[in-house]
Parts: sequence; C-alpha cells; structure tokens
Amino acid sequence: MTTTIERVDVAPVTRAPRPPRRRRLGAERRRAAYLMLAPSVIHLVWWIGLPVVATFVLAFTDYDVVAGTVRWVGLANFREIFADETWNLSILHTVVYTFFTVPVAMAIAVVIAVLLNQRLRARAWYRAAFFMPHITATVAIALVWMWMFEPNLGLFNLLLGEVGVNGPAWLADTTWAMPAVILVSVWKGIGLKMLIYLAALQNIPPELYEAADIDGASGPRRFFAITVPLLRPATFFVFVVSMIDAFQVFDQVYVLTPDGGPANSTTVMTYEIYRTAFSEFRISTACAQSLVLFAFLLVMTLISRRLTGRDDDA
Repeated sequence: MTTTIERVDVAPVTRAPRPPRRRRLGAERRRAAYLMLAPSVIHLVWWIGLPVVATFVLAFTDYDVVAGTVRWVGLANFREIFADETWNLSILHTVVYTFFTVPVAMAIAVVIAVLLNQRLRARAWYRAAFFMPHITATVAIALVWMWMFEPNLGLFNLLLGEVGVNGPAWLADTTWAMPAVILVSVWKGIGLKMLIYLAALQNIPPELYEAADIDGASGPRRFFAITVPLLRPATFFVFVVSMIDAFQVFDQVYVLTPDGGPANSTTVMTYEIYRTAFSEFRISTACAQSLVLFAFLLVMTLISRRLTGRDDDA
C-alpha cells in the first residue's frame, strides 16, 4: 500500500512592522537633553558670547558711550594704550605679580599637600583650615590684612617693634605695597592648589613608594623621582589656572591699595581696564586693553603647555 503525501504550500506569516522604538527613544532623549541644556547655552551666549564679540568689535572703533555713536578707527586704540606709560607700567606689575605669586604658591601647596597626605591626627581639620581662605570673601580677607599692615597698630609692625625694627607703611610705601599684595594673594591661593595636589597624590600607586623603600631611596629622592613626575598633569592644570587668576587679579588691589596704590605702584592690567572703562568711560580703549590681556593669557597658556604638559598627559 502506497501512501501519498500531498504538499501543501503555506503562505509565510507576515508580521506587522514594529515601530522604531529605539529611534523614538533616542529622539526623545536628545530633545530632553536640548531642553535641559538650553538655559545654560542661552546664559553662555547672552552673558559671555555676545560681550566677547562686542569687545573684539569695539576695540577697533571709537565708541562714544554718551552720544551712542560708533566710528571705525582701526588700530588707533592699540597705539594709544601702548603709548600710555601707566598701561605699560600695569603690564610690568602684572608680570611681576604673576611671577612671584604663581610659583611660590605652587611650591608651598605641594609641600603642604605631601604633608597632609600622611597619616596625621586631625588631618581633616588641617585640610579645612588651609582651604578656608579660598572660600572666604576676598574683601573680608583684604580688610583683615589691612589691619595687619597698619603702620601704627598693625600686627606686623608690632612684631617688628619687639625686635627693634621700625616697620614700614606697608600699603602706603611704593617699595612695599606690591610685596604686601603678593603676600596676601599667595596666602589666599594656597588652599585650592593644595586640594588639587592632594587629590593627585592620592592617585599615585603606593607600590611605587614601597619599591623605592626597598631600593633604599631617601625621602627627598622619592619626592623628586616619583612624586614630582607623576604630578605633572596636576601641575599643568594648577599652573594654567593660577596664571589666569593672577593675570586677572583685581579685588586685592582694589581693596588694599585704592587708585592703584601710591604712585601707581600696584596698578595692574585689570585695574587699568576697570579705570578706563568705568572712571574715564573710554569703552573702546578698555576693549583694546582687554584684548591685550587676552593675548597675554593665550601666549602664556601655550608656553606653559610646552613647558609642563605633553600630549600623552592629557
């Protein structure tokens, strides 16, 4: 008996196309991201982007803030500021201020960070104490230091008087006004640098120090052979941020030594920009001065990148 099996063609089951959920979900996420970023972007464009563009444009014009007229003058503003002795003096003071505040504060911050990275009793309190000046208002700090620099009843001159030395009129003396401002800035800036170095130190593998101990390396040898090279990325970051902050110093100078100090002995670039714009109302000249300050910061950043940073450290 032969069984015959008939072949039956069954039509393939066709499924309805699934909606592109992933695509919709990605679009919704992007839309939500754009909405959350919109306030920051608007703030960035309105309060930073537009003023930067306006600064670049007005630096090459003669803008009369009273009459509201604008006239193109090209490089005339730059020729004017570089012929101004006070502006050239402010550039020199800014460079001197940066030269003494940045390296000195960085060196002290590294030493303090290394010490506070050890097992010390109440080290959290020490860390907070060193960081406290950074979060304290600059005006409040300057007022306290003004009392300490006071010629007759100030702390420094009282201590000097105990050893038979007549202290100077710190903030009223053309010789000591800038060192006094530098001292305040170094003291105030140590905290943040110390915190960054401390975070970098805690990322160094302890096995390196253990191997150095086995090899009989001394403390200074471990510091210069292990700690300093591995702190290079942090050093580059601290150096650039500190340099930018030093070139933009204003609060200490404005409070400690009003009007740029005695005989303009403490006037700096930012103070001259402020005085040109808001005391003399020469907005275009102040914009040109701001561009010169920007050029200084750009050049110094590139130089510091060449000296302290490399591509493989980024």
